[in-house]
Amino acid sequence: MKNKDFSTTLVVNTQAQQVFNAVNNVRGWWSENIKGDTDKLNSEFFYHYQDVHRVKLKIIEMVPNEKIVWHVLDNYFKFLPDETEWKNTYIIFDLTEKKGKTTLKFTHQGLIPTYACFQICRDAWTHYIQESLKDLILTGKGKATPKDLEQADTNSESQKKTPVADQQNDKCIYHRLLIETPVEKVFEALTTQEGLAGWWTPDTLATPKIGSILRFAFGPDYVKEMKVEELKAYSKVKWVCLKAYEEWIGTRLTFELEPHKKGCILWFRHDGWKDYTAEFASCSYDWALFFRSLKRLCETGKGTPYPNYNQ
Repeated sequence: MKNKDFSTTLVVNTQAQQVFNAVNNVRGWWSENIKGDTDKLNSEFFYHYQDVHRVKLKIIEMVPNEKIVWHVLDNYFKFLPDETEWKNTYIIFDLTEKKGKTTLKFTHQGLIPTYACFQICRDAWTHYIQESLKDLILTGKGKATPKDLEQADTNSESQKKTPVADQQNDKCIYHRLLIETPVEKVFEALTTQEGLAGWWTPDTLATPKIGSILRFAFGPDYVKEMKVEELKAYSKVKWVCLKAYEEWIGTRLTFELEPHKKGCILWFRHDGWKDYTAEFASCSYDWALFFRSLKRLCETGKGTPYPNYNQ
């Protein structure tokens, strides 16, 4: 069987010129971590995601409102045996306008099922085209990877930590699991109100912002509140517990994401427990069930949040 290049099609109710302009605004839908011109024929630009993925691309074809082609000149993947897997492939945007609607066909020519990165790259491109680029076209704001911040503002009020007791002898709940979907989707599930409601509890109030207070209700009589201490796009989320059962208060919850050829690895720590109590043991088991719910949500679109998390 002939290998088939990855392709996905997007149809929007707008003119081709608007779609063409949005595609060329690569920082608006793919990543803010891009250097170089992205809207000029024969220009070269560079993309990077932390130290995990780096790409050098050249715009080799540009037909206004009809077609854009990028040539991948060089590529590096940290997590693959063949670090250069994208090299000498082509990324193609074909536009067709008809009766006020524009069809965008995206093709990564050379990204084929035999590639080790095919699944994760397919899912990532689907996210960026079907969600981020679509949002940019229709609303003016996409879901591009935010610009890397080399150094946090330690003087910022939002960066101040909530004090906790000495943690020298504290106990820790620790989990690790593979989720077969890109880090972008998992990060969204860990930070947005819709995402958190989809795997932890439907009664969620959440804003993805450092310093914000997240509220999670489990039935009419029990509420947890978490303060967001750290948000690093697509790699780290950290909360401190302000309200819950007494043993939870002051504990810290850290979610770290590591890209993997099949999706991403979630590393989770729940630090600050004072002893190995019955609540500690019960909480460790419940987290495992809720992470199964998170995995289901990210991989299938439907989680099993409270009260059905143990099914």
